[in-house]
Amino acid sequence: MSRSIPNRDESFLRKALLQAQKGFGATSPNPLVGAVLVKGGKIIGCGWHRRAGLPHAEIEALHNARQRGWSAKGATLYVTLEPCCTHGRTPPCTMAIVTAGLRRVVIGAVDPNPQHGGRGFKILQNAGIEVVAGILGDECAALNEAFNHWIVRRTPFVTVKAAMTLDGKIATAGGESKWITGEKARAYGMKLRQGSDAILVGVNTVLADDPSLSVRPSGGKPSSACAAEPARLRRIVLDSLARTPVTARVVSDGLARLTTIVVSRFAPANRVAALADKVNLIVAPLAGSNRKNHNSKLDLAWLLEKLGAENVTSLLVEGGGEVNASFLLGGHAQRVAFFYAPKILGGRSARKAVAGDGAESLGRAIQLREVAWRKLGGDLLLTALAGRPDSGAARFGPGALTGKM
Repeated sequence: MSRSIPNRDESFLRKALLQAQKGFGATSPNPLVGAVLVKGGKIIGCGWHRRAGLPHAEIEALHNARQRGWSAKGATLYVTLEPCCTHGRTPPCTMAIVTAGLRRVVIGAVDPNPQHGGRGFKILQNAGIEVVAGILGDECAALNEAFNHWIVRRTPFVTVKAAMTLDGKIATAGGESKWITGEKARAYGMKLRQGSDAILVGVNTVLADDPSLSVRPSGGKPSSACAAEPARLRRIVLDSLARTPVTARVVSDGLARLTTIVVSRFAPANRVAALADKVNLIVAPLAGSNRKNHNSKLDLAWLLEKLGAENVTSLLVEGGGEVNASFLLGGHAQRVAFFYAPKILGGRSARKAVAGDGAESLGRAIQLREVAWRKLGGDLLLTALAGRPDSGAARFGPGALTGKM
């Protein structure tokens, strides 16, 4: 397999990356993939994967070339992810590539699925097609940070998001929190929601703020991407005792079918029945050895496995301090997205972004890795990997959150 990195190959693969980004927020549980078809130094076709069940990027590029009157025979295909070689909702792309008579295929990232990775390369090579792999590999892998984690671990890639003052407060002691950050930071928060399969909060957030937990178009002008997003974003509320009011927005609005309330067996039957009539309910076990105590926390590891089995590849946690602490200090989060406003709130009773019992010592503190900062108006955004290097946190850099979408 060739591993040369000519400048021309990198240039065309960057164009394929731009194609892939057009599917942002729409392809789950499939990855983002873009493809560009080149012949005689000229782009003759391009495409991206638009949605699960629809043609893959390679097929879209081949169709695009035919529509423009070009033959793909002898052309070079640039694709951000190794072409699939198995029958799924669609036929294998390797078969279409071979049938089209392509001369060369340049691939960014290897298929992260351990059962399939590398097989596409071999099929193409055995058909006499030159394969170049690894160009812009890190950037192509970063594009699918959540998918890469889910396809290996079968649990969602968890991002904990919080907007706070410089001293780490998300609300006053009385609960006032709108708005800590400015418009640009809030718009970027909406982008994080748009790219997620599900959003999770605790019941205290519902009781205090009655949030809609949907994707709102920035600037009040609906875009084609954001307009379709509320029909897909799943809303999850951790509520062990079923305290969520039936009048709450996530229960009573037009998207109630996308809401899941996670309760424990200690939840009163009448409250459970009232909620079950309007939304989805999950009865989750309690964590720890003392499962007879109704004050015990829900088992997040169990919940993440269940969500992963339901094709939730990415989960955005926007909880209060206790929920954020449960995910972070419990080792269930892979990434943080912390927005900092140039404000100082102070106060012993002001609400913290991360609460809980805290780390017992500095040696037990979460050491963030691959830290990236971004300025959003007057605010700052910090993104970083939160898991230990051996915890399953994908090491694909900050591109999925800090790059252009």
